[in-house]
Amino acid sequence: MTLAPPIHDRGVTTLTLDSPANRNALSTPLVAGLSEALAACAADDTVRAVVLTHTGNTFCAGADLKAPADPHAFVALMRQIITLPKPVVARVTGHVRAGGLGLLGACDISVAGPGSSFALTESRLGLAPAVISLPLLPRLDPRAAARYYLTGERFDATEAARAGLVTLAAEDVDKALVPVLDGLRRASPQGLAASKELVTATVRETFDQYAEDLIARSAALFASDEAREGMTAFLERRDPAWLL
Repeated sequence: MTLAPPIHDRGVTTLTLDSPANRNALSTPLVAGLSEALAACAADDTVRAVVLTHTGNTFCAGADLKAPADPHAFVALMRQIITLPKPVVARVTGHVRAGGLGLLGACDISVAGPGSSFALTESRLGLAPAVISLPLLPRLDPRAAARYYLTGERFDATEAARAGLVTLAAEDVDKALVPVLDGLRRASPQGLAASKELVTATVRETFDQYAEDLIARSAALFASDEAREGMTAFLERRDPAWLL
């Protein structure tokens, strides 16, 4: 199982990533399962908004290096979140790495707790945050993007909020979500859909313009000798050959 059964509460459906064996990594089953669940929410008139959360101490560990999802499928999933006519709210109480930041960045609103941490680790594996740049670069502070893209440093929820990756850092995530979800329940379906179109316009244009190029870049990087060394070193828990 990659997703727990959905929970419905007064117009809000909670989808929970539940693949503990690989820390909710972006495998083909997880991407397909989440896409199917989101489509069901879009078609259900009783759903006003979606909360995306996780079990365990990891929201999403990024690409499943042993069996990564097809980049076209992952890009389609991020686009699906952005174009869904209902808001998607991320509830994060754990770690988010690499491709997981793309999933998080596609969400409309996000609240992260003190137990969460974030890192764009691709550069340390001989890769780059290619396809996840589609939702991230239009929203991130440019200086923060440059620093964390290049260094792979880990940062906390407060810095994630400052950089524009998440909406809010909170000591009590569920308490912080109460006014957010109340506001979404008070909004009309048409009002939500039309308002979301406005705030996602730039991100949608970025997908339309750059998606295919970034998919190609990602595929080329994954196929390179340097990336193979980086991913092998990571899986074998050793330093890569290029470490100084």
